[in-house]
Amino acid sequence: PLAQAILAQAGSLRSPCHTKGRAMDDSKQYTGQESFFGGDPPLPEWSGYAIVLGFGVFFSVFTTALVYIDKLYNKTEHTSEFFNTAGRTVKTGLTASVIVSQWTWAATLLQSSNVAWQYGVSGPFWYASGATIQVLLFGILAIEIKRRARTAHTCCEMVLARWGKPAHISFIFFCFLTNIIVTSMLLLGGAATVNALTGMDINLASFLIPWGVILYTAAGGLKATFLASYIHTAIIFIVLVVCVYTVYVKESSTDEIYNGLEAVRSYSMDQCKQIFSKGNESFFEQGKYSCGPVADNRDGSYLTMLSGGGLKFGIINIVGNFGTVFVDQSYWQSAIAAKPTSTHKGYLLGGLVWFTIPFALATSLGLAGIAMQLPITNAEAGSGLVPPAVATHLFGSGGSIMMTVMLFMAIVSTGSAEGIAVSSLVAYDVYRTYINPQADGKRILLVSKIVIVVFGALMGVLSVALNAIGLNLGWVYQFMGTAIGSAVIPLWNMLMWKDANAIGAVVGVWGGMILAVITWIAVTAAQHDGEINVDNLGKLEPNLAGNLVAILSSGLIHVLFSLWKPQNYDFKSMGEIKMLEDDQRGLAEEDYGDKFLDEAKAWVQKWGWGFTILMVIVWPVLSLPAGVFSRDYWSMWVFISIAWSFVATFVIVWLPLWEAQDTFIGICRSITGWPKEAPAQAKAPEPAAVAQVA
Repeated sequence: PLAQAILAQAGSLRSPCHTKGRAMDDSKQYTGQESFFGGDPPLPEWSGYAIVLGFGVFFSVFTTALVYIDKLYNKTEHTSEFFNTAGRTVKTGLTASVIVSQWTWAATLLQSSNVAWQYGVSGPFWYASGATIQVLLFGILAIEIKRRARTAHTCCEMVLARWGKPAHISFIFFCFLTNIIVTSMLLLGGAATVNALTGMDINLASFLIPWGVILYTAAGGLKATFLASYIHTAIIFIVLVVCVYTVYVKESSTDEIYNGLEAVRSYSMDQCKQIFSKGNESFFEQGKYSCGPVADNRDGSYLTMLSGGGLKFGIINIVGNFGTVFVDQSYWQSAIAAKPTSTHKGYLLGGLVWFTIPFALATSLGLAGIAMQLPITNAEAGSGLVPPAVATHLFGSGGSIMMTVMLFMAIVSTGSAEGIAVSSLVAYDVYRTYINPQADGKRILLVSKIVIVVFGALMGVLSVALNAIGLNLGWVYQFMGTAIGSAVIPLWNMLMWKDANAIGAVVGVWGGMILAVITWIAVTAAQHDGEINVDNLGKLEPNLAGNLVAILSSGLIHVLFSLWKPQNYDFKSMGEIKMLEDDQRGLAEEDYGDKFLDEAKAWVQKWGWGFTILMVIVWPVLSLPAGVFSRDYWSMWVFISIAWSFVATFVIVWLPLWEAQDTFIGICRSITGWPKEAPAQAKAPEPAAVAQVA
C-alpha cells in the first residue's frame, strides 16, 4: 500500500499553473525556428571566457592552497611517489568521489541525453548500466593490484614486469590512445556546448579549456586532482538534482511528460512538417528532428525497453567503455592510490553512485526535450546539445549557466585525471625505462609536470583538428571500442590468469584492432553501396560490428596462444617493481595480508558480478513484459531515478567529509596551537554494510 501511494503521488505531481498537455505547447514559442541554437546564444560571449578562464584560475589557486595547507600543518611530504600515487592512502569516500569524477565525461552529461532523444527511455538506461559495470568489475582488478604489484605506478609497468618490452611498447600505445580519445571527447563536447551557449569561438574554447586543468594538476599532482575532483563531483550532483526536480516536480510531472511522449509518437509525417515549418514552407526532414514514431521501437514508442536501436547502442556502450576503463591509466592510478581497505569498496560505491548521473539526467532533460518538441536538430543532438537546450528552455539564461558550469566541472575533473595518467606513463614507462634508467625522484617529478603542460596544449590542438574534420562527440564515442577494445581482455588476463603469455597478448591486442577496423569499414561499405565517408562510418551497425570484433577476437587470440604455450607465471617480478624513493606511506605490511585480500576479493566479486548481472540482464529482462510503459510503470521508473539521484548526492558529498575529519581537526589544531591529540572518533559506516542491507 505504501509503495502504491508513493507511485500514485509521483504520477500526480503537478504545479498548479500547469495543465494536462502543457508540455506539448512549449514548441509554440519556437515556431519557424529551424534549430534551437540557430539564433543568438543565450549568454554573452564574455561569459564563456569568464567560465573557462575564471574557473580554471579558481581551482588552480584553491586546490593548490589545500595541498599547501596539508603540507604545512599535517607535515605531508611531497615526493615524486606522492605526486603520482597520493601516498597510497586515499579512503573509500574520496576514492568513490574520484571514480565518479573521472567517469563523468562530457559524454556522460551530453551523449546520454542524445541517446534518450534518439531511442527514448532505453537510451539513458543502456548508457548508465552499460558504463557502470566496468567500474564495478575493475574493483576486482584493484584488489589484485594490491596483491600482485603494490609498488607499481602504472599498468604498463606491470606489463613490462610480466611480459617484457614488446608487450610493454604495445600497451603503452593503447594506453596513450585511450587517453587521447577520452580527452578529445571532453574537448569536443565542451567546446561545442560553450560555443552554443555563449558564442565563444569553438576552436579557441577547445584550446583554452585544458589550461584550467593544467595549472592545478601540474602544481599539486594526484592529490590536488583528487581534492578538485571531490568539489567537481559535488557541484555536478547539485545541478543534477535541481534539473531532475525541476522537470518532474516543479515545472512538469510524470503524467505531462508521458502524455507528451505518447503524443509525439502518434504524429504523422504531415503533422511533423506542420510543427517544423515557417509560414507555408516546412523544413522538416526525416531523422532531422525527434518527431513521430521511433524506428525499431515497439509501436514506435519512446516509452519502451523493446528498442532495437537502444539495444545496439547498449552493446557498443558496454564494449567501448570496457576499453576506456580497463585501458585508461587513470583508473589503475586511482586503484594504486587507494588504501587496501578502501580500494574495492571505493570502486563499487563509485560505480553505483555514478549510475544515476546519465540515468537521471537523460531521463529528465533528454526525454523532456522530446515531449516539449523543442527544435533540437540531429546535428545539435550529436554534438551533445540536448541538455543545454532543455535547461535553457526551463531556466532561461540561468539554465545555460548551470549547464556550462556542470559541463566544465566534468571536463576539468576527467581532464586532470587524464593529464596525470599520461604524465605517469611518460615518466615511468618511457623516460625511466627507455631514456634515462638512472633518473631519480626529482627528475621524474620534473618530467611529470612538463608532460602535463605539453599534453594539455597538444590536446587543444587535436580538438581543433577533429572539429575541422567534422567529427563530433557522438561519432568518437561510438568508435572508441573499435580502437581500444582489443586491449581489455589481455590486461584482465595479466593480473587474473597465470598462464596468459606475452606473444598472445601482443598478437591479440594488435590483431584484434586490425580485424576490428577492417570489419568496421567493410560493414560500412556493405550497408552503403561502397560509399565510405565520415557520416556512414558513424552509423550504429558498423560500430557495433567493429566493437564486438575488437574485444572478442583479441580475447580469443590471447586464450588460444596461452593454451598453446602457457606462461605459468608466479607474479614475483611484478611484486618487485622498484620505487625511486623510500616512501613507505600506504605500504604497511599488515594491510596486505593474504587473508584480508582474499576476503576483499570475494566481497567485490560477489557484489561486482551481482550488480553487473542485475543491471545488464535482470533489470532489462524484467522490463520487457511491460512492453510500452503504462502511466503507472512510467511513474515508478521516474521515481527510481529521482530517489537514486538524491541518495547518491547525499552519500558522495557527505562520506569523503566524514572520513577526512581527522585531517580537518589536525589542521585546525595546528593553526590554533591546540594539543595534537584528537579525541576518539566514531568509525565511519562502511559501504559494505549498506550494500548488505540493500
